[in-house]
Amino acid sequence: MDISSSAELKAFDATARTGSMSAAARLLGIRQPTISAHIAGLEKRFGVELFVRRGRGVELTTFGRALHEISNRIYHAEQQAALLLLSARSQYEGHLKVAAVGPYNVLPMVKRYRTLFPRIRLAINVGDSRQIVDSILDHRDDVGVMLHAVDDQRVHCIPYRRQPLIVFASSSHPLASLKTMTLSDLEGQEFVLREQGSQTRSIFESGLAVAGVRVRSSLEVGSREAVRESVAQGLGLGVVAQTAFVADSRLVVLPIRDMALSTHVHVICLVERLSAPLIASFLGVVEDLKRLELQPTAGQR
Repeated sequence: MDISSSAELKAFDATARTGSMSAAARLLGIRQPTISAHIAGLEKRFGVELFVRRGRGVELTTFGRALHEISNRIYHAEQQAALLLLSARSQYEGHLKVAAVGPYNVLPMVKRYRTLFPRIRLAINVGDSRQIVDSILDHRDDVGVMLHAVDDQRVHCIPYRRQPLIVFASSSHPLASLKTMTLSDLEGQEFVLREQGSQTRSIFESGLAVAGVRVRSSLEVGSREAVRESVAQGLGLGVVAQTAFVADSRLVVLPIRDMALSTHVHVICLVERLSAPLIASFLGVVEDLKRLELQPTAGQR
């Protein structure tokens, strides 16, 4: 009996993972009509339906899900074999792709990793939490650094550290002169916030809701840097993780004594790729940094 070609199975597997033929084409670096032809060939030759078309995307049929469980194992095994051979040949030469919500947590990890494994090339992609999870699930990135845990059995999630949130203002803002304040003092204040989907914004707004505090926000921006500059220009107050706050003579951190909100940094990868040499070595560095942060300083002993 005739069997499917490797190219056809790869086209099917990529489409199943990404949810559309156009995304599968980008992932494999080929044209979308080629993807469509491969999948149509499989369906016609074996008399099966692999996908149901849904708008611009596709959805696996029951048979398609069963086939994807097998094809996913095949290409995962190929990746593991390639990484193992690469590490044996080149003593950890390779290319590791890391996705992160910002530079403040991932760069110390990268710095230590490069010290230990200088022959590995790293690429850092910045995006929001949803984009990072998608890129890990689609194998576009190897490791993700984000601000919350991921509840998905396919994803391995390592808690890294807690980051308290702070509110900051322009040095000319009326609240900047206060020596102490509470969340209630933020009632009615104008804020410059990140776009919807920002974990920092979500946690801050939830905390305000619990405290019964209402604020205004007529300006949304797409980066921490834009928030900082907008606040410095007097367009409103800002909120950011303490580790991501950059000191500036134009800015003042507000002394809110009952501010107990925080994000929690997590490092993620696919469970099925935990044994991949480059990923395993990066996670080892993360665990080392966690232990170093937990060690008391001389002044704390």
